[in-house]
Amino acid sequence: MRERVSPGMAVGIVAVAVFLVVSLLFGFTVVSDEEEAAFNVEFDPVAYVDGVWDNVRTTIKDEAVDLASILGRLEPDADGNTPKEVLAPIVEEFGRVTPGDAHVYAVTTTGTVTDIDTEGLTRTMGLAVDGYDGPVDVRVYIGQRIPSAETAVRDATGTISFGDFKEQTEYGKVASEINKRVAAGLADTDFEALEGERVQITGATMMRTQNLVQIPVGELLIVPTEVTTP
Repeated sequence: MRERVSPGMAVGIVAVAVFLVVSLLFGFTVVSDEEEAAFNVEFDPVAYVDGVWDNVRTTIKDEAVDLASILGRLEPDADGNTPKEVLAPIVEEFGRVTPGDAHVYAVTTTGTVTDIDTEGLTRTMGLAVDGYDGPVDVRVYIGQRIPSAETAVRDATGTISFGDFKEQTEYGKVASEINKRVAAGLADTDFEALEGERVQITGATMMRTQNLVQIPVGELLIVPTEVTTP
């Protein structure tokens, strides 16, 4: 007499069969306990930036281009906008385009501090750039806080890739931690005493261009990795 297959056994047999078919068609990977544990370790942006910060600053300094050379080619209209097609050859020559379609540049310049904005934690100073007398207003972050949306230093290096991270949030945390390092490096500088003085700035700047045809360039903000008096 043939043994009767119970409903529970039938479901189990079907499940095993489906697993085998899927495995043959698509393959599967056996992950060790060590690999799984490493994958589940919470990302530490502080430790990550500890490991790359010196290289980030060195790369920015080594690759920095003359800011006046960029400013002189922006050609803003009366509203402070420049067509995206005008910017394309500029970024190709001097900078790089991020996966989010922002144009980022490592820059260096000397100039005279025109004013100091002392309001809030996100402070800036105006800069009259040597070799440029056009309409673009150049400002430099000098405060205790760099805006979280500001990713110029992270992106300008070209050495920190989105593909290096498991999640977009990790990539964002790296930018935030880099900005904290920038702000910490500025904390001991008496910027109010620099008004009217000449300074040398090295850092990064970005122009957001995603889904835009006319790009606002009336004001350019620099995240400084180094501020010195020449």
